[in-house]
Amino acid sequence: MSAVYARLRVTDPARWRAVALAWRRWAALAGALRAEFGPAVARLREIWSGGAADAAVTRLDGFRRRLALFRLFCWRADQALSEFAAAVGRARALLDQARSMADQAGLIIDDRGEVHRPAGSTADARAVAADLAAAIAIAEQADETAAARLHGLSDQATPPDDPVRPDCTATPAEITRWWAALTPAERNWVLATEPGSVASTDGIPAADRDLANRLLLEQHRADLDRDRSHELAELSARLDDGTGPRAYLLGLDTAADGRAVVALGDPDRAGHVLTHVPGMTSDLASLGGELTRAERVAVRTAELDPAESPSAVLWLDYDAPDFLHEAFSDRQARDGATELRRFQDGLRATHDGPRSEQTVLGHSYGSLVVGEAAAGPLDADRVVFVGSPGVGADSAAELTVPADRVWSSTSLTDPIQYLAVRPWAGELWFGENPSEPGFGARVFRSQADAGHLGYWDEGRPALDALAALTLGEEPVTRR
Repeated sequence: MSAVYARLRVTDPARWRAVALAWRRWAALAGALRAEFGPAVARLREIWSGGAADAAVTRLDGFRRRLALFRLFCWRADQALSEFAAAVGRARALLDQARSMADQAGLIIDDRGEVHRPAGSTADARAVAADLAAAIAIAEQADETAAARLHGLSDQATPPDDPVRPDCTATPAEITRWWAALTPAERNWVLATEPGSVASTDGIPAADRDLANRLLLEQHRADLDRDRSHELAELSARLDDGTGPRAYLLGLDTAADGRAVVALGDPDRAGHVLTHVPGMTSDLASLGGELTRAERVAVRTAELDPAESPSAVLWLDYDAPDFLHEAFSDRQARDGATELRRFQDGLRATHDGPRSEQTVLGHSYGSLVVGEAAAGPLDADRVVFVGSPGVGADSAAELTVPADRVWSSTSLTDPIQYLAVRPWAGELWFGENPSEPGFGARVFRSQADAGHLGYWDEGRPALDALAALTLGEEPVTRR
């Protein structure tokens, strides 16, 4: 214990984040070099033919594949070190908390990390000792996990012995079993040569989906015309950011308004996972704001309980309404509900370690998506409705999630409760307001001036409530 305590006391998580970011930059440099070879190979084929030309093209293609493998290697190192830095940061927060409590209580923590009570003191040292023990346990586990991941890195790639892939009817659990049966070299081959086959596939681990989607990102940029190229700018900046929780790109589609699934922190290794489903007008162009909201919950969750590892997932994998006349229909919500159920099944199938707490939050029209999903078999420990126009049900009892795990909040100044009313029915457009007593949900407090987007304002009651719910704790309820 003493050695771990001594190292933890002087460890700076920012240094490990910087190392992770360096690996991410190596991947970017290799990507720029690889991109130059694509046009070069095409030009070569145009002006040269014959056996020698075929041999040269084969060698160049092989070099491009090795560059792709190098990028996978870099990103895996980045993932391992980023998660290590995050865990060390949480351990340091607990350590600092313990030292602060000790100072206030007049207790002494020696160089071995043991707590002593001065003669004559009646201070209780149990809370300080508990925080110290938790900090050291987190640091030890993080060190062990990071070492195993780094030692297991492989830059080898071989085609799978069995070329058969799961078909479109396979469940996420079946896909997880198929992927786990491949060797690391076979998984590398699939990721490097056909990333599109796994990039958005529920049942593929988040870390591997992130690699596939990052490999495809340049092609997505090329697919967007000049007028829409800015839509990926904020996403790309967040993927390159080394300050907050590491971003995992779990899905990206630039067709129409665009869709994206981004996790902040690895959901497969987190003990608490929040899936954030945004509402009307959500698309690639508005992705930055939605990512900020999801990230604030992840950060606040870690602040409230550093002993726990959170992940927040922005799930924008449905066609959100663009206009009011679209939002008056539940068609897009029903279509999205099917995909949301499958995504949650995938999170459960790929999770590594003890069972995680899964919370699904729907905001605005997104609450209707979540409500429609929860009307069927949704793998969620709780659902949360925020600023809802109705959830497709008139009672929490109509949902498959137990009523005491259905939560809702609507700010007094949120216009949704006035704009989404059916005048002839006396209720919201999509059923009873889930924040009203008659619905049967548990209502938590949000600040009166939140409006429609202020539930994620920092330092306010609603954000604390969302973080508490993500931890599986009970927030302050509305009086």
